Amino acid sequence: MKNPIVLAVTLLALVAIGSAHAMSNQEAKQLAIAAYRGNPTDLDRLEMSANHRNMQAQFWLGAYYGSESDSTKAIYWYQKSATQGFAPAENNLGMAYHNGQGITQNYTEAVFWFQKAAAQGYAAAEGDLGMSYQYGQGVPQDYTKAVIWFQKAAAQGLAGAEFNLGNAYEHGQGVPQNYTEANNWYQKAAAQGFAKAECNLALSYYDGQGVPQNDTEAVFWFQKAAAQGIAKAEYNLGVTYERGQGVPQNYSKAVHWYKKAATQGFALAEYNLGNAYYHGLGVPQNTKAAIHWWKKAAAQGGTVGENASKIIVRVESGKAN
Repeated sequence: MKNPIVLAVTLLALVAIGSAHAMSNQEAKQLAIAAYRGNPTDLDRLEMSANHRNMQAQFWLGAYYGSESDSTKAIYWYQKSATQGFAPAENNLGMAYHNGQGITQNYTEAVFWFQKAAAQGYAAAEGDLGMSYQYGQGVPQDYTKAVIWFQKAAAQGLAGAEFNLGNAYEHGQGVPQNYTEANNWYQKAAAQGFAKAECNLALSYYDGQGVPQNDTEAVFWFQKAAAQGIAKAEYNLGVTYERGQGVPQNYSKAVHWYKKAATQGFALAEYNLGNAYYHGLGVPQNTKAAIHWWKKAAAQGGTVGENASKIIVRVESGKAN
């Protein structure tokens, strides 16, 4: 028979070791942040806990390696954590499969992990699963199912899902078209600073779609979205300054915003910037610069590209006004 005293001491030692590596999600997160800032001791502590199968530590160690652009190690630790059922790791592993980052792209596998995390009520996974159904990636395209998952995530306040739900109502995808309801969800997402929602809400006010037409309110939301670098918002802010809608007319400011959008390759901004240079509105008249921007717009094709090509021909042939 084993000595009971020795056995008790052994058990106490095992409990002590286990406690040493026990770690809450918040503790693991703080260690990962400290490691990212260059603290090797905290990285060692995080790795030690991860190696002792703490799923929170495994997840945050994966996040740390992801921030260090080491996708292989990030995936390794996400897999360790995900196989223990930690929802954030399941979702991140799904995103890795979706994007083909550190692992071979596989939409079906991505959906598998999104579903696991979503089954635990993890909002980000619910939103990602909605996107999978929206675009038919890893599952048959199904707008109705996409909306179901967007609704679940939006109910938890996930801004991206609120935006996607607004987009579904605006275009009548998976739900009856309803501009008022679309703006309701855009408003919720915009209130959280979600740039695309800010832009879409601005467009609704500009066009009077689902809300009373209001140029001032449109400019307010265009400015917020433009401040986050949304090219469509930058372009439309340029339009409001050019036309004096919701703001005093100011060609220089119009050009400022057209340039910002044009440098992101937004065709309408390239076209309007060409017009500004050709007519000397907000910038010194410069036909060469005008043609430069029109050619950029023309290279993108479509209606804008066709119009740009036509005006280039007229200007170069001396037939333009």
